[in-house]
Amino acid sequence: MSFCCGASMIGTKGTLKHHHTHIHNVPVTFCPVCHRVEVHYLALSEYEILAEYAHGDGALEVDFEDYVDQDAGALLENCVNHEDEEPIAIVRSQIDMSLDLLSFAKSIQDTEWQAALKKRLIVLNSRRNKLLRRSSV
Repeated sequence: MSFCCGASMIGTKGTLKHHHTHIHNVPVTFCPVCHRVEVHYLALSEYEILAEYAHGDGALEVDFEDYVDQDAGALLENCVNHEDEEPIAIVRSQIDMSLDLLSFAKSIQDTEWQAALKKRLIVLNSRRNKLLRRSSV
């Protein structure tokens, strides 16, 4: 499980750019708060090899799935949330996890972590409110 801003990142597939090459369907994790994107650690070595070969060949676009045989189940079981879930469910899950972590951070008196989690909760609450307003329209 990957963490960012105090809680878990969401698993999905995305397009990444390596020099001038766009690589599609790369297993990635992203943070719903700061939008940081990372190649899923189980696919990182294959991504790096494919990216270098594609760049060396001068390819402008390649599809990760055409060259790398990955077990999607193994990649996704490592993620708490997935992009195909309802956005409001993801945000609620992230809020719950952040509140649990905040409780733990308070119990160990880690004030720096508490501050980071509170900032994350403010962003997640704002996103939740936006989603709720959208669904009521």
